[in-house]
Amino acid sequence: MIPLLHDFDGERVLIVGGGSVGARKARTFAREAETVVVSPAFADGAFGDASLVRAAPAPADLADWVERVDPALVVAATDDPESNDAAAAAARDHGALCNRADRSGSRDPDGVVVPATIRDDPVVAALATGGTAPALSRHLRQQLADEIDGAGAMAELLGEIRTELKADEPDPERRRRAVREVLESQTVWKDLGTEPAKARREADRIVREVTE
Repeated sequence: MIPLLHDFDGERVLIVGGGSVGARKARTFAREAETVVVSPAFADGAFGDASLVRAAPAPADLADWVERVDPALVVAATDDPESNDAAAAAARDHGALCNRADRSGSRDPDGVVVPATIRDDPVVAALATGGTAPALSRHLRQQLADEIDGAGAMAELLGEIRTELKADEPDPERRRRAVREVLESQTVWKDLGTEPAKARREADRIVREVTE
């Protein structure tokens, strides 16, 4: 299994099934994609910004739903194996990705796995065990959540610095060294969480020391 990241911005996702699993999947994908959940009933949990369509399509009808929604990904999240089979088949015929909530990892070689995810935008870290131990993925996500706290702010700062260095510093080795020293500065990390302007001033000082 090789992990890949997929940009769902501007894409559609169709989730078949409105139980707790469907709700969790909806919250995940509605962050980026236009997400549609089709189900005869919906769990009490939040579905994020997903559109909820109350319908009870038979397995034979799911190909029409896939054609109508035109998704990049179909999530089969019902408690009916026949419906999930039909949703997966419709996804394949449509050329869409498919994630089956009733299968994972090596049990679904034709599908995609949605891993446990940690976010501090724009940083995303994903964990998966190939379906062997989902509880371990969740445990590791909790353990790592604190470790990447602040990584998003650092990523944005380094992105700004890299852009400026490409314009102002012709020596690629100096550029790499400047970025590396900002990244390794405990002062910058500390200030990013409370005083971002101060963190930026310290980063600029480090860059000047390296490039002047």
